[in-house]
Amino acid sequence: MDIQSAICPSGEEGKINILESWPRYPTGDLDATQWRALEQMLTKSLAVIQGPPGTGKTFVSVIALRILLSNMNPGDPPIIVASQTNHALDQLLRHISRFERDYIRLGGRSSDPEIRKRTLFEVRQNEPSAAIQGSVLGQAQRRYNKYHHTIADLLQNFSAENDDVLLPPELFAKYGLLTATQCDLLAKGAKGWIRPNDEEDDNPLLAWLGEHVVPFEVHYSTETFGFEEDEIDLEYEQLKELEAEQGNEEEDRELLKGPFICLRERFCGQSTSAAEEASRKYLKEPDLWKVPVKARGGVYNTLRKLLKDKIRSKFQSLVTLNTNNCKDLRIGKWERDNHLLQDAKLIGMTTTGLSKYRALVSSLKPKVVLIEEAAEAIEAPIAAACFDSLQHMILVGDHQQLRGSCSVQDLQGEPFFLDISMFERLVNNGIQYETLRRQRRMAPEIRRLLEPLYGELHDHPSVLERPRVPGMGDFRSYFFSHNWPESNDSLSSKYNEKEAEMIVGFFMHLVLNGVAVKDITVLTFYNGQRKKLLKLFKGNSYLQGQYVNVVTVDSFQGEENEIVILSLVRSGRPTIGFLSIENRVCVALSRARTGFYMFGDSTALADADSLWWQVVTLMGGKNPKRRLGFYLPLTCTKHENVIYKKGSYFLRSL
Repeated sequence: MDIQSAICPSGEEGKINILESWPRYPTGDLDATQWRALEQMLTKSLAVIQGPPGTGKTFVSVIALRILLSNMNPGDPPIIVASQTNHALDQLLRHISRFERDYIRLGGRSSDPEIRKRTLFEVRQNEPSAAIQGSVLGQAQRRYNKYHHTIADLLQNFSAENDDVLLPPELFAKYGLLTATQCDLLAKGAKGWIRPNDEEDDNPLLAWLGEHVVPFEVHYSTETFGFEEDEIDLEYEQLKELEAEQGNEEEDRELLKGPFICLRERFCGQSTSAAEEASRKYLKEPDLWKVPVKARGGVYNTLRKLLKDKIRSKFQSLVTLNTNNCKDLRIGKWERDNHLLQDAKLIGMTTTGLSKYRALVSSLKPKVVLIEEAAEAIEAPIAAACFDSLQHMILVGDHQQLRGSCSVQDLQGEPFFLDISMFERLVNNGIQYETLRRQRRMAPEIRRLLEPLYGELHDHPSVLERPRVPGMGDFRSYFFSHNWPESNDSLSSKYNEKEAEMIVGFFMHLVLNGVAVKDITVLTFYNGQRKKLLKLFKGNSYLQGQYVNVVTVDSFQGEENEIVILSLVRSGRPTIGFLSIENRVCVALSRARTGFYMFGDSTALADADSLWWQVVTLMGGKNPKRRLGFYLPLTCTKHENVIYKKGSYFLRSL
């Protein structure tokens, strides 16, 4: 296998047998643990790689993929790559696109304009359609069109475009509800009637019913299912997250597609309390003009009901036929898509897509599957990726960060434990795995907070010379402790108003001292606090027109920023809820590159949880560079004076 030229294209070249003579020393910019991880990814049928925050999981994955792609032979099936989120998948494909253009992305939810050009939908539009011998697509499409027209004709009289007239007698006669004699007598009897305003409606039922025609109204009541209305600032707080996750909706197969028929009926008969049996007896009368005037509304309604029953029966039969045909239509489309996909070298999708497109992907007989964020994906989609043809699976993730989540919460935890990924299950059962140890994200002062979780992580030289945070002097990290009480919002989410006000003030201090708004992320464990923060940011005149990145910890997995402000919210209570979940704490502590500042009740956290006790001890305790206190040390960049601030009060200045 050619490794050297794949890692260092400008360096020495040569093929080696990786199973017998793996190079002893790392090549390129790989450290020792990344080199061992790469060896496992290339030489093991099942490779499990744990990557603590900032250690280069994606970097190693991309190098492994580059080597695998460069050693593919003509006719080899495409490599399958997957990631838990659309955003993470786009990031991975962005790296891959720099050296491999022949890839296809399944699913249309990409926010990257270049990757959107490589979605299956776009590729299909730009490729000439090829005739596939024996394909079921053509016949299924013709049947689909036939069923569509038949269903449209069946419902035509109930469509919105015909809702301004009564149902005609001929329609009732067509379904055997009125006889030809009844229709003729209705028409003859209606000729002598003079209609108001010279109406040109030739439907004899209109004259027959007279004033007993009334509007047909259906009243719907709004159902909130016991929940109060959410605040309207949802669109602001989730704008960027929705853009990242939803992206372009083209070819999103979750959308309902196909012809749309709006069903609406404007008129019905004015019915009395007479029983339906009486109306049915009147329908046996050859001359309906002999039916009492007061009973005609009920008779018309009975006709409508009987007609709908007959149409419904036919409609259900047609829908059953159409549903079965849709299976053939999908098979036909997959036959067409298979023709495009089999020529690609790499196919990317989300872990959900592994299940959603399993039949299509399986038809390609893939041999290699690489899954990023594997510890955040529940077990089912990973199991779905174990195709009969699979020879090589690479799982990359970190089971000490966020776990997967189940739509049905009762399936999480005992006795099902469906929130435990296959990645974590394999690690817990003692399978061999490699852990990356050299981190390239956090300044050492921030990285040390992860020691209770990961033990010793080594720092890459690039993180040792990070610039100071403007407005904070030598304080690259700090825990501002307070005892301000927490509160609950209408949805029982926690928030802390005074803490939120303090954070907004600190945010403005950083911005006024030269930090770009885009370089600051505000994290919180609670949606209630996120709303509170966003409301305060929106009301700040200085920040008008600028997007402030305020997100929950769960949505920031795999992300990073120069400066992270963490709002912990909880205060004064013996329990700390989400803050006691180590996986979430791990994500919260590991997102910052240059500066990391926490706001919360350090005493309550340390008393409630052993992990937080260790974090508080690292930042306070007997540390000569104490990074914890009941005041916030702020530095004026221009004058270099330090101000110790607690809430709205200045304690002392130097």
